Amino acid sequence: MDFTPTEEQQAARELAARIFGDLSTHERLAAAGTGSDAELWKALCAAGLPEAVEETGLLGLVLLAEEQGRTTAQVPFTASCAYGLLAVARHGTEEQRARLLPGLRDGTTVVTGAFPAAEGRGSVQAEGAEDAEDSEGAEDSEGAEDRGRLTGTVPWVPWLRDATHVLVPDAGRTLWLVRTADAGPADPVELTAPWSAGRLVLDGTPGERLGRAEDPHGVYADVLAAARIAFAGLQAGVCAGSLARAVAYTSVREQFGRPLSSHQAVQLRAADAHMDTESIRVTAYEAAWRHDQALPAAEHALTAAWWASEAGKRVVHAGQHLHGGMGADLDHPVHRHFLWGRQLDAYLGCGTELLAELGELLAKGAAA
Repeated sequence: MDFTPTEEQQAARELAARIFGDLSTHERLAAAGTGSDAELWKALCAAGLPEAVEETGLLGLVLLAEEQGRTTAQVPFTASCAYGLLAVARHGTEEQRARLLPGLRDGTTVVTGAFPAAEGRGSVQAEGAEDAEDSEGAEDSEGAEDRGRLTGTVPWVPWLRDATHVLVPDAGRTLWLVRTADAGPADPVELTAPWSAGRLVLDGTPGERLGRAEDPHGVYADVLAAARIAFAGLQAGVCAGSLARAVAYTSVREQFGRPLSSHQAVQLRAADAHMDTESIRVTAYEAAWRHDQALPAAEHALTAAWWASEAGKRVVHAGQHLHGGMGADLDHPVHRHFLWGRQLDAYLGCGTELLAELGELLAKGAAA
């Protein structure tokens, strides 16, 4: 396997780094609060970065998600690319791709996922396909069997206030696309990170099945794995940004007449954080590469998610700790990395949950 980015992936990454770096300043992020930065989103889409993900694959998305995490940029980029663009491009019907992909490429359509990457939070039931005329694109009666009505509640969905569609798994692990306009106003939910999250309530809400695959469980598992890998890449960037701030701070902050970075304890703490960050990055790269090559990647996705969850919180704690008293300042830039790291830890699921799922997967494989 070769994780070296292609020319296209490297070009997209450099462009993303420039746009995120120029526009995701501390002042703009503070002003955004829990909302998204509309100007940044417009700039990303005008530069063709969502469309580039379709061409560069999941590994390309991981590289771009790193740049978003490095600056904690307030846009639904990773979510919409993972749950929307790649999911529709990979599993959507020909009609769904023709209808949804243009908007996903130019940013006028934003999709988020109504399931945290860890399972078991909220339960949605899907009823039989009926009243298809109430759902988007249903003027064509063909394919009405792939439409249904959903009922249930998801406690919190990231970037819900920015989304035009939500990808919702039902209790039977079939994925449904639901328009947020059909779901009605969402109650805002305050998260650890300043994401524009909301509580999704479905009450006979119309939805359309993603694709017409013979194996809906396989579609669910594939999208779930891709989401875990993408958000692990996002966590790698969050950790890299936190560590970079800590290195810069300890290099200029002096104690007893010399920089903090010259103290062995500081060096060891930073070195451990660096190794944790690299572990998140390399496991995310490997999982993304396997996914793009159509190789089994569920175990690798869980491994990347475990590293992102367990090691990620260690890194953002270290980044804040290495800032000393400044790390306790809620307005300091490093605190945003801390909040994002802890939120991604919660989103991906705690380490014991992920290890239990990985153990079950490995046991099934051994039995087979």
